[in-house]
Order: sequence, then C-alpha cells, then structure tokens
Amino acid sequence: MYCSLPPEYVSLRRSLRELQDLDFALSLMYWDRQTYMPDGGAIARGDQAATLQRLLHEKATAPELGDTLEALRDFEDSQPYSSIEASTIRIARRDYTRKVAVPSEFEARLAAHQNVCYAAWAAAREASDFAIVRPALEKTLDLSLEFASFFPQAAHPADPAIDAIDPGATVGQLRRLFGQLREPLVELLGAIEASGRSRDDTLLRQPFETNIQQDFCRKTLERIGYDFQRGRLDETMHPFTVSCSADDVRLTNRVIPEDLSESVFCSLHEMGHGLYEQGLDPALRGTPLAAGTSSGMHEAQARLWENTIGRSRAFWECCFPWLQGAFIRQLGKASVGEFYSAVNVVRRSAQRTSADEVTYNLHVTIRFELELAMLEGKLAIADLPDAWNAAYARDLGVTPPNDREGVLQDVHWYGHRIGGQFQGYALGNLIAAQLYETALQTHPEIPVDLERGRFSTLLDWLGRNVYRYGRKFTATELLERTTGRVLQIEPLVDGLTRKYEQVYGL
Repeated sequence: MYCSLPPEYVSLRRSLRELQDLDFALSLMYWDRQTYMPDGGAIARGDQAATLQRLLHEKATAPELGDTLEALRDFEDSQPYSSIEASTIRIARRDYTRKVAVPSEFEARLAAHQNVCYAAWAAAREASDFAIVRPALEKTLDLSLEFASFFPQAAHPADPAIDAIDPGATVGQLRRLFGQLREPLVELLGAIEASGRSRDDTLLRQPFETNIQQDFCRKTLERIGYDFQRGRLDETMHPFTVSCSADDVRLTNRVIPEDLSESVFCSLHEMGHGLYEQGLDPALRGTPLAAGTSSGMHEAQARLWENTIGRSRAFWECCFPWLQGAFIRQLGKASVGEFYSAVNVVRRSAQRTSADEVTYNLHVTIRFELELAMLEGKLAIADLPDAWNAAYARDLGVTPPNDREGVLQDVHWYGHRIGGQFQGYALGNLIAAQLYETALQTHPEIPVDLERGRFSTLLDWLGRNVYRYGRKFTATELLERTTGRVLQIEPLVDGLTRKYEQVYGL
C-alpha cells in the first residue's frame, strides 16, 4: 500500500536539491579554474566563489532546515536504515550539524583565499620557488586552525578536517594504522633492493606525442566503461575529477611528452573516480547521498583501476597491442612482458603521483605527518621545504632536486586546507585491495576476462556493491557489508608481496 511522504520530507528534499545545485556550480567553477580559466581571472573567480560559498553555507545552516530535520526524527525511525528516506535524513542531519558549527563568513573568506593561494601555487610551481606562495600558505594555515577551532571537542586540530571527508577517522587511529602498514612495505622494498635484480623502464621514457597519448587514454577509458556522453577528459597541471552531477563527470589528465606512464596511469586513476560518480543510483539524485561516501572509498576506486588493474599482466595482455599500434615506432619491438615489467619498476623517488605501489604509501605518510606538524605548531611554513626534503631523505633515501619536484608538487594544501588532505590515498590502497580480493572470490574469472577485454565483470560487481550506494553507508559500513570484514592491511601487503616476488623473481 502506498504511503504518502510527510510534507516536512518533501520540503527537505526541495531544500537539499537547491544545496546540491549550488555545490555543483562551485564544482564547475573549480574545474574551470584549473583547466581553461585565464590566469588573470583568479581574483574575480575568488570573489565569485566566495559569494556562492556564502550563499551555500547560509542555506545549508538555515535554522529552518534544522527544524525540518528535527521534525523528521519519528519518520526517520519508522523507515528501514538503508532506505533512501532514512538515509537522506541521517546524512543531511550529519552535514547540517557539521556545517552549522562553521560561520558563513568564514566559508566565504576561505573560498576567496583558496583561489588566490592556488594562483600563487601555480606561479610558484612554474618558477620552482616556494617563496612565491609562502605568504598565502601561511594564511591557509591560519584559516585551517581557525576551522579546527569551531570543533573544540576534537582531540587533534586535524580531526575535524579528516572527519569531514573520512567520517569516523581520527589522527590517533590513522597513525596506528599507518604505523602497522609501514613496516611490511619497508621490508618488501628492502627485499627487492637486496635481490640485486633490476627492472628497466626506459621503454616509457621516450618521446611520445601528447595528442596520441591523450587519444589512447580516451579510447581506453571508453573501452573500460567510462561514459563520455556523461563526462569529459581534459588536461591540467595536477589531475583531478569533479562531478557536476552523475551525468556531468569531468576528468582531467597530465600529459608529459617524455613519460608515457604519467598520462596512462593518471587517466586510469581519475577514471576510477569518474566511474564511481557515474555509477550512483539515479534515485539518489537531488539528495546528499549522490556522492562517494568518503575520501578513502573514492580513492579506493581510483587506485584499484590505476594499480590493481592498470598495472596487472592481464590488463596489458589486452591493452598493449592497442598502445603498441598507437606508438609503433617507440614500442614496436617491445613485448608485453617487457612493458609489464616497465610499469612495475620499484624505485625510491621524490614524486608521489608516479610512485610505484610499494613506495606510494610512504609518500602519503610523509605528507600526513608534515600537515599534522604544521597544525600542531611544530613546523613553521617557512621551514616546510627543508622539513619536506629531510623527510624524503629519511624515509625514501632521496632528496628532491628543487621546490617544483618537492614541496610544490601537490596542489592539496594550496587549493584547499591544511589537514585531512592525504590520508584518503593510503586508506584507498587498503580498501581497494580488500574489495578486489572479495571480487575475485566471487568472480575468479576476472583476470581472464581482463585479458579478453571484458571489463564488465569487475565493473558491474563494483557497481552493485559500491558505486550505487553513494553515501547511504559510511565507508566502514560499506566495507563490512561488501567484504564481511573491517579494514585490514593484509590484503594489500599480501597482494603486493605476491606480485613483486613474481616481478622481481624473489
């Protein structure tokens, strides 16, 4: 029997739809800022973003919205936990509680500053001179600490920022988890280096025409299942994905003429984000459920397609002939085995985005600890470049040759806040390994399907078990629902150990 919805719920859905429209408009402005906006537009764009951000925040924290959510408690309790109605109210109340703690005036100031700081970072990166962006980053730190002050109950000034994108996670929990992960990865890295067996990736370091690279990436993403009728792929300085709805998901890529791996794996990474957004249940549109449930879960989709699949032998058995055909002069004499070895070289390096699977999480933990030190008052912005280089020398045995390849390589602190910017990458690696292990238990034929260019087996499994739910469940709930376990380090560590024992003949 049909049960009519209470008028308060109808009103809530209307309000939430307006909030989503404003948020999507801000997302579109962010995408434009980092792709096609002229450099001179930074200040005006900052003012525009600040206005929209203020309007969004005022509407998102309106007392009337809080009253409506309060009036819906009985209705929420009467609905199944996983229903769209109960989930919408639950997540909207969580968002409201967080947002109402932060003044609208602050959100406007932060949005305006982020545009200015991003422009300063772009100039500093181009000149490889941290001094250009230092004053702006010092203000970012002040604003980040001001943001933390709105949550006095937090145990650490980074906890509010972390909880905003990885609900339930704390500095204390993450430090323990990352500490457990570090030892086996360092041990595996040591075993690879001690073996004396090197692998050659010069195959990837040749002149590769940029337009052909981007064309190959586009065709590969389309073959896997990314819908270009509902998305696009553009170039930018630092790759990212932004969603303006499930029917307008925009990927960006970085193409380097002398490094084929950059565009290939960046595009696969961003495609993972895009597939998640395109795979949301259409019934979630207009609600706060229509988005990925956490930074870690979102990164899991990106890291799964970039590494678990994109660096697998099965994937290149299928895709290497396509790539070889696109670059016959550079790759015509190479075998798929040689290419597979080349894309799985393990090497200590200064670059996070191009790091191999074994060392990648060490890059993340360096950034995680640095941003905690800045927020704790133990590290001044002026000392950040030296602290960055010292951490790389200590943990990875390398020193970045300049600011561009060191402290300026990532946009996160310069275009957002300090705090909560990097833990999602390491969480994503862990979640991806656990999801893929479960997918193989259900569909052991996945590797064979990949060799034959059948990506739908894995993609459909992810769609059914992850993508469609959006924010209905927290990342913890979704992982337990899908894999039957809480987050563990063993699937990642065991999977990497098996893979690189084979690659390096350990």
